[in-house]
Amino acid sequence: MVRWPIVSSVVKAAGYDPERHVLEVEFPSGDVYRYVRVEPRVFHAFMTADSKGRFFNERIREAYEGERVE
Repeated sequence: MVRWPIVSSVVKAAGYDPERHVLEVEFPSGDVYRYVRVEPRVFHAFMTADSKGRFFNERIREAYEGERVE
């Protein structure tokens, strides 16, 4: 999945598959997590949020099932 760089101290990059509703988030540590059943409107809101880190922490981290990508 292609991930786009993000200017944030919390999130380094993010990618999205609209057909499968899968969001991948890369953190500054290099860890990548995949979140499933993320609606396109949530991804759009994430990418347009003034604070990507705050949006991720408040609306994605605990709201969606995530797994670490090896």
